[in-house]
Amino acid sequence: MTTSNSLDWIVPDWPAPASVGSLATTRRGGVSGGVFSDLNLGDHVGDVPAAVAANREILRRRVDARPVWLRQVHGQRVADLDVEPECLSREADAAFTRKPGVACAVMTADCLPVLFCDLGGTVVAAAHAGWRGLLAGVLEATIAAMKVPGGELMAWFGPAIGPRAFEVGGEVREAFVGADADAATAFHPSAGGKWLADLYRLARQRLAGQGVARVYGGDLCTASDAERFFSHRRDGRTGRMASLIWLR
Repeated sequence: MTTSNSLDWIVPDWPAPASVGSLATTRRGGVSGGVFSDLNLGDHVGDVPAAVAANREILRRRVDARPVWLRQVHGQRVADLDVEPECLSREADAAFTRKPGVACAVMTADCLPVLFCDLGGTVVAAAHAGWRGLLAGVLEATIAAMKVPGGELMAWFGPAIGPRAFEVGGEVREAFVGADADAATAFHPSAGGKWLADLYRLARQRLAGQGVARVYGGDLCTASDAERFFSHRRDGRTGRMASLIWLR
């Protein structure tokens, strides 16, 4: 196994406090091969376990904190890493911490990763928000767990499937619109009675409902950039990227 020379990872462009570190990986910079090339961080997708372990170690060496990995299930459970630091066997789709040196991490390959921090740089969180998680309220649950008013938070959207690539059935649109009529603006007709859904817009609407006005990112599409990103919708069997946030 050889490591790619180019990492090409993403450092979020947002005005987070100096005490907050954040990062999003791409598919570059790891040792996996085949459909998992290069930096697959998911240990549940069929990749060689030794390669996943090596990829996670590559990431750990680049982050001045210890990533804590979750078993994501498209739900709304939020793990408190201050009291349950080892979550490998726990199902959760978000995590938060107030302890320096611990990185909240979520894995994605089309779903939307959302990073949070408060304006004072005392608490951070990461949420895995596909359409099911958004509908279930994972962002609202994360904000509630952080115990910080929405007006005192900022959020960053990592790479996710874009609004021109995410086709869903009418039942998905109906579920969102049934919960919030304004969600209709995030769906546009597609062929065969399908709809194109804008995850970024849906997430912004959910955050606005919680008073979170400081929202950044949201301009990268995983499905349209095979060179840089894994995409389950595009490729089926594929790897996972990670978005992380921590307190220094």
